[in-house]
Amino acid sequence: MESIYLAIPLAPLLGAIIAGLFGSKIGRKGAHIVTILGVGIACLLSFYVLKHIAFDGNAFNGNVYTWAAIDGLAFNVGFLIDNLTAMMMVVVTFVSLMVHIYTIGYMEHDEDNWPKGSLVGRHSYQRFFSYISLFTFSMLILVMSNNFMQLFFGWEAVGLVSYLLIGFWSTRETAIFANMKAFLVNRVGDFGFLLGIATVLMYFGSMDYAEVFAKAPEVEGVTMSIFGAEEWSVITVACLLLFVGAMGKSAQVPLHVWLPDSMEGPTPISALIHAATMVTAGIFMVARMSPLFELSTTALSVVLLVGAVTALFMGFIGIIQHDIKRVVAYSTLSQLGYMTVALGASAYGAAVFHLMTHAFFKALLFLAAGSVIIAMHHEQDMRKMGGLKKYMPITYWTSLVGSLALIGFPGFSGFFSKDLIIEAVHASSTPHAQIAYWMVLIGVFVTAFYSFRMFFLVFHGKERMDDHTREHLHESPWVVTVPLIALAIPAVISGYLLYPMVVGDFFKNVIAGVGTEGSLATEMKDHYHGIFAFIAHGLMSLPFWLAISGVGSAWFIYMRKPEIASWFYKHFRWLHTLLDNKYYLDAFNQRVFAGGAIALGKGLWAAGDRCLIDGCMVNGSAWIVKKFSAWSRYLQTGFMYHYAFSMIIGLLGLISWVIYKTNVLGISG
Repeated sequence: MESIYLAIPLAPLLGAIIAGLFGSKIGRKGAHIVTILGVGIACLLSFYVLKHIAFDGNAFNGNVYTWAAIDGLAFNVGFLIDNLTAMMMVVVTFVSLMVHIYTIGYMEHDEDNWPKGSLVGRHSYQRFFSYISLFTFSMLILVMSNNFMQLFFGWEAVGLVSYLLIGFWSTRETAIFANMKAFLVNRVGDFGFLLGIATVLMYFGSMDYAEVFAKAPEVEGVTMSIFGAEEWSVITVACLLLFVGAMGKSAQVPLHVWLPDSMEGPTPISALIHAATMVTAGIFMVARMSPLFELSTTALSVVLLVGAVTALFMGFIGIIQHDIKRVVAYSTLSQLGYMTVALGASAYGAAVFHLMTHAFFKALLFLAAGSVIIAMHHEQDMRKMGGLKKYMPITYWTSLVGSLALIGFPGFSGFFSKDLIIEAVHASSTPHAQIAYWMVLIGVFVTAFYSFRMFFLVFHGKERMDDHTREHLHESPWVVTVPLIALAIPAVISGYLLYPMVVGDFFKNVIAGVGTEGSLATEMKDHYHGIFAFIAHGLMSLPFWLAISGVGSAWFIYMRKPEIASWFYKHFRWLHTLLDNKYYLDAFNQRVFAGGAIALGKGLWAAGDRCLIDGCMVNGSAWIVKKFSAWSRYLQTGFMYHYAFSMIIGLLGLISWVIYKTNVLGISG
């Protein structure tokens, strides 16, 4: 089995290397064949591993390579393959495979996206396939790791490749700004993450998960001093620092600002980043670190509140967006907030469950949005769409499935995972859980409203596109629609398959609390009376009626009475302005952090470079030499009597100094 574990990440890596280094030799067809083959092999092997680990009752935790050993501390490359890892591997590889197939159709005419004659646009098709295959490799390394060093390697690798993909169309200034923004914001989170790993290494003496988790009870009461004499719990500090890393990768407030701008990348990578890979890395990491987080109520409370704020307030921004991809992007932010709330409520299984269902329906929604964009000749403004249902029936029905799953409509996958999160938060004993409960409840209405606002504006109502676009509207090719259908299936059925396992003992000995008497996971299991009983309960619950109200409100306002939207805009323009400016967080960052960094740089340049180095050290030393030379020039007259006089004066001074020293020595003696 060790060979299979190695083959899973190495297959996409090999495809990425071949497409990246030999793309000009193998051509477009060769590039997508070799990368799809690599990811396809990884996907098939991941399903086999899921069967071997989850259903046959096996597990693996071992090292395959020692990178370095320093003073008894080993830095290893190793794999921890348990139920959590196996499910993540299946989700990552399956969604990635669908994105790879979809990319054939979406990037078919990519040469049109580059300036004519651009050298950087040559072989861009092959380069894109290389990047997304490398992205898959990086995520697999992250989820399969059994130690913090390898986790950090995968963590940084997905950040690096996301930088390359977000700014893929590198001749566009907006794309360059977006990928630099994503890179810098993630560096902030990664700095905290690195400090968290350093704290773990300092107090636990190991980077191996199993050793750290085994030693956690011993470190629980240990404190450390950070500022002054105040003592902090080591566990709390480590967890909060690790969560800062999760806030960057999983785009939690205030480190969320990079994710909406990442829409500048091609749609396939938007689906891959936002559905199953990069943004879910933080959720997976906290779930993996649950034995540590369970020992810090403070850390859990912070996680809970950050998630609740993200879930609700990012959803509000989605209501006023006109770009179809940005609506889905803010939806991703909101759903990541739901997952984070579940983590803070100690419902780690519910968070991972929503991560998996979200991967299917969010990838579906992004790819459906891309299908619409293709049909609209790369127009993304929903105000120029409408009535696409009759032109794009497959995209329409798959989008409906994705939207219903997103809002948590009973019977769809999102219903099971989102309802489980809401119930878990309601039952949680984490401080401030009730505040978070009401925030995620309101978020249900908001999610349904902006999701079906987008759905109705795109597929129903009056056709608002120009005549040329209308004449050429048609359904996307099969390489686009097949992945949509393939993702729509798990967007419906994955809830039925996974829910009994998640509320059961599937994550026992993997996630803290599962199978432990008195834990929230055990309490949720005791209240489970079957899948259809849960659906029946959901039909009578408040979240269901809030979702229905959101859908109904969107239909009434945007299909029946659009003047209501105009009235709200007219009378609450200040609120629209606030949301349109994203609570001014971007402006604050640009003015304070970016502007402050520029001002600091200019100040250091003025004081250090121009004044100290150029003014004093370079020009100053030159000025001193010049003045000394000018003065010494007067001594070089060329007259012999001047030189003789100087020698006499010098000799007289020397004799005087000797006599003085002799007298002083004589007196002291």
